[in-house]
Amino acid sequence: MGSSPVCTITFGRVAPCLPVRDIRAAFAFYSGILGFQKVFENGDPVGFMVLKKDAAEIHLSQNRAHVATTVNVFHMFVSDIDAFHEICEAAGVRIIKALKDKDYGQRAFVLADPDGNRIDVGERRPA
Repeated sequence: MGSSPVCTITFGRVAPCLPVRDIRAAFAFYSGILGFQKVFENGDPVGFMVLKKDAAEIHLSQNRAHVATTVNVFHMFVSDIDAFHEICEAAGVRIIKALKDKDYGQRAFVLADPDGNRIDVGERRPA
């Protein structure tokens, strides 16, 4: 395979866009439990939001007919997986896969947001 012309192009941020049935309820979850802040919203009524926390960015898009999939919609790294897991458990967040050390050098778990969107959360561990 030859070299692609796209190899000379620098890519910027990539942010997952999550469909949610109730954008206000989703915002309450992502801001109140996970600590994200709204940096943009669009529509009247609001149908789209951009949320940020540190280097992480999530886009929420209202879709009242949304049905969650059984695959993870994105992976997010955190600096203290054990503390984050405790926060999620204390808040009653639905944990899909239990917190455990993985053979590929991460400690991770999978949670579901109120719309059933699955998020794989991990922390890289030294080898």
